[in-house]
Amino acid sequence: MCGLLGLVCPTEENAGKATNAVANALPCQRHRGPDESDTWHGGEVVFGFNRLSVIDVEHSHQPLSWGPPESPGRYTILFNGEIYNYLELRAELAEHHGATFHTDGDSETIIVAYHYLGSAMVERLRGMFAFLVWDSQRHVVFGARDPFGIKPLYYASGPNGLAFASEKKSLLHLAGTLGISEEVDRRSLQHYLLLQYVPEPESLHRSIRRVESGTSFTVAPGGQLVTERYFSPRFSAREINDEGQAERLHEEIADVMRDSVAKHMRADVTVGAFLSGGIDSTAIAALAKEHNPDLITFTTGFERQGYSEVDVAAESAAAIGVKHVVRTVSAEEMMESLPLIVWYLDDPVADPALVPLWFIAREARKHVKVVLSGEGSDELFGGYSIYREPLSLAPFERVPGSLRKVMGRVSTAIPEGVRGKDLLRRGSLPLEERYYGNARIFRDDQLRELLTHFDPHVSHTDVTAAAYRTSQGWDPVTRMQHVDLFTWLRGDILVKADKVTMANSLELRVPFLDNEVFRTASTIPLEQKITRDTTKYALRQALAKVVPGHVLNRRKLGFPVPIRHWLRDEMHDWARTIIRESQTEQLLDKKAVLQLLEEHRSGVLDHSRRLWALLVFMIWHGIFVENRLTPQIPEPHYPVKL
Repeated sequence: MCGLLGLVCPTEENAGKATNAVANALPCQRHRGPDESDTWHGGEVVFGFNRLSVIDVEHSHQPLSWGPPESPGRYTILFNGEIYNYLELRAELAEHHGATFHTDGDSETIIVAYHYLGSAMVERLRGMFAFLVWDSQRHVVFGARDPFGIKPLYYASGPNGLAFASEKKSLLHLAGTLGISEEVDRRSLQHYLLLQYVPEPESLHRSIRRVESGTSFTVAPGGQLVTERYFSPRFSAREINDEGQAERLHEEIADVMRDSVAKHMRADVTVGAFLSGGIDSTAIAALAKEHNPDLITFTTGFERQGYSEVDVAAESAAAIGVKHVVRTVSAEEMMESLPLIVWYLDDPVADPALVPLWFIAREARKHVKVVLSGEGSDELFGGYSIYREPLSLAPFERVPGSLRKVMGRVSTAIPEGVRGKDLLRRGSLPLEERYYGNARIFRDDQLRELLTHFDPHVSHTDVTAAAYRTSQGWDPVTRMQHVDLFTWLRGDILVKADKVTMANSLELRVPFLDNEVFRTASTIPLEQKITRDTTKYALRQALAKVVPGHVLNRRKLGFPVPIRHWLRDEMHDWARTIIRESQTEQLLDKKAVLQLLEEHRSGVLDHSRRLWALLVFMIWHGIFVENRLTPQIPEPHYPVKL
């Protein structure tokens, strides 16, 4: 797990002049790789790298070059991530192509596979990755990002070249070199306030974008980026007609999860696991324990009843027999740490759960260098409670369209906070209009009052339309899962997982988001995912012998944060100060924001999630636009080897 920075220039002369600029832009992402740092210049490219050494610690230094006997050093790679089937792939390349290797790591495997298999090799990789490969013979860069978007990859193009980076702040350091603008993208801001994250491929800076998940690309010096989608998730439910077929499905799920965890445990350093009170992380920890009897698990919580899974996680740790570490977080720590966390994020994410995750990652890094976590289970196996909504809204489907429109107008007239208002509104809408992922922060009518330049043409359909087109004919629940793979998962879940763990030089691995796991999960029929009583039915049945009984059918809380209470009490004055001092008048109506805060404090309405989204953005703006807030970035102080 590392941080890469690559610059493709129009000419070799341009690249030579930009070498120092790339070296100077590397330190701001040093937390991603505090073990080593290096730059390399060849032809029209400049590569820079920060390494967190996990596999083949003594070798596999990057930038890494390789070539066949007739052209040694032809290729040079920058690679962030882990390839979990690299041993099997190396053996295949050696047997069928006579490939030779000079290291024992997965980085070299990618180069060799590219040489012998071409761009199609990316479909053979089982892991999380973002990489660039420079071919000095063809003068072209080939790169790719993993199927689900676990590892980030930003890019920016200007008259002086095209640059890629694991963190956007490195590209901002290169803005002058590239000749790009640092202007805020109002469209992306409106999407953020609608969704609580900036959707791919956007970023909040107009000139900086992201390579989308499941995409490969090529670029030649002075040329345009040419992208190709190599992974398009497809769901095709199998038929289950008897109990025997159901049992075989459950056995397949258990087997593929056991295999995925085994491969995710491959490392030359210590591996631990995050542990909440739900089935996902508990199953991962229990399966990991089979490979590491000394496994350490980590959880976090708050000293407020109903906002902590510490006790349940501790009970689970005891049941599976692992050492357990707990970190509690206070409101004061939340307020003090938020500017630093926002700096690490690059773009705002309005998910309060990322703050306790940051603290537990910081605690975990004192003990291990790699952790496993349960992200992705809900999207693959049907775990979100909202996936049961089609069952509750089924009666609305029998209502004539004209009457449903009347219901929608009636819901508009009902005052905020009145029970049934949102159910009536959602029941009046088709799935494509009502569902755009797990996050719903501001509605359009609310954004009109808040934004100084509301654009009525910006909508959630900008983000979801393609996914809905692809999933036509599928059942509603599967369509919702499909949308979440392209929205909530890669926009919120994986962004916060990557950013806050790498902020602490901790590698996070997610065994549910595995090619083979998805291959099995994509065949689960609707009745094995959602019932009127539970979610993730097939997964629960498959893991019944793996997880303790007290967790098997328990609703997951994750890392819930009591901001609803804190913004009325401990955090109120802090929030008011952030709003008053923020220089965002050209973007937001600050009086409207202050009104939300006071309405929330009085208990008239619960605006906690909306306020949190605005506060995170204002802090982001203070750091990256106003240059008024300057968090003290700690030096990585972890041991090189652990």
